[in-house]
Amino acid sequence: MKGLVLSGGAGTRLRPITHTSAKQLVPVANKPVLFYGLEAMRAAGITEVGIVVGETRAEIEAAVGDGSRFGLEVTYLPQDAPRGLAHAVLIAEEFLRDEPFVMYLGDNLLKEGIAPFVRAFEESGPDALILLQKVKDPSSYGIAELEDGRVTRLVEKPAEPRSDLALVGVYLFTPAVFESVKAITPSPRGELEITDAIQHMIERGLRVEPHTVTGWWKDTGKLEDMLEANRLILGTIEGDVRGVATDCTLEGAVQIGAGSVLERCTVRGPVVIGERCRLSDTYVGPYTAISDGVVVEHAEIEHSIILENSRICRLGARMADSLIGRDCVIAHSDALPVAYRFMVGDSSQIGIL
Repeated sequence: MKGLVLSGGAGTRLRPITHTSAKQLVPVANKPVLFYGLEAMRAAGITEVGIVVGETRAEIEAAVGDGSRFGLEVTYLPQDAPRGLAHAVLIAEEFLRDEPFVMYLGDNLLKEGIAPFVRAFEESGPDALILLQKVKDPSSYGIAELEDGRVTRLVEKPAEPRSDLALVGVYLFTPAVFESVKAITPSPRGELEITDAIQHMIERGLRVEPHTVTGWWKDTGKLEDMLEANRLILGTIEGDVRGVATDCTLEGAVQIGAGSVLERCTVRGPVVIGERCRLSDTYVGPYTAISDGVVVEHAEIEHSIILENSRICRLGARMADSLIGRDCVIAHSDALPVAYRFMVGDSSQIGIL
């Protein structure tokens, strides 16, 4: 079995972070989201993986390389534009050839990984296996309708959903899917939808099996989902202090990377702090991930993600529920007259309380 990882999306819902960085490389608990998917592939016994890449190809290749760090052999599959999930399958046909495969959306996270679903697919032998989970807002997802445990109909983001079972971003297929992706036409939004391809398989009389995900699943395409994924993963960590903490209080599971120095800080885990960070006179609250090279002085932070080499100083209020990009500076100024002063990029969001 081979793996197909989709990593070509533009990440519009995470702008402005994704103006300068691939959304699949935004870190959760200080590890790029994409890396969790690659590790899940290897844990399931898959060693050959094709990664579909778009305009952020150079960044993805620089981060993943040849895949050997994950125990994988990686092949990059360029996609000229985001043309839909079924189009990604279509351009991967030469790589996948006549083998069954797992298709994994590179910005998704699954608590269970994919090993249980690969085993179920191999044992049952369907033409396709789709992962489902109940959601509160089914109109935002591809939805599966079931009858007597069988998949009867798939609808992409229905205006009037008849089911609350959303398609999780993991699919398992035999080569029978290629006939269907070649038979369908673009949807009204101009993409070849994987839901249409699977529906075509159903209408061909092929066996499409559903599998309900019992653990958590997160599509990290939005800020709130990214923070929630960060919270869920940090909830599984154990303490590991490799840096120096002087006159500090560390509570719960706290990880501090090598070369980091903390002075007069209170850190309440779960928290992960990367390498070469400097924190002083600071409170770091639960579910916070601070990447390498970050400086924090006289500040309070919780339930947030801070990317590399940013600096946060003397805020005057607690920062929470935030995603801060690389090389940012957020600091209080004592200059007069008192006024707000901003330099803000496209698609930014700023809340003042």
